[in-house]
Amino acid sequence: MSYEKEKGLAEARALVMKALAHPTRIFMVDLLTKNCLSVSELTEAVGADVSTVSKHLSILKQAGILVDRKEGNRVLYTLKCPCIMEFVHCIDDVIYQDAEQGISCVLPGARISVKKG
Repeated sequence: MSYEKEKGLAEARALVMKALAHPTRIFMVDLLTKNCLSVSELTEAVGADVSTVSKHLSILKQAGILVDRKEGNRVLYTLKCPCIMEFVHCIDDVIYQDAEQGISCVLPGARISVKKG
């Protein structure tokens, strides 16, 4: 039996996860679950410069997580598959369960509340 197809899928999954593997990009994806946003709106929310936000958007778009559309002179970004947040919420469950058990999987000094919501 050949596992080449399964290995290819695993590699594709890793690329998507790698694109999400930055706090700013996860934050941006979360924001985009609520609204379509422009670069300037994301820049304001993230608190970074336009070039940094544009780079993050490019990484998310290349991974197939985002799509964009032109509206007048603005480019609006939205999630290609909003279900990506189900994966992020699953990660949240791991974090909260560990916190409830007194296990810290977060950086030293970082504090999280064990209350969901």
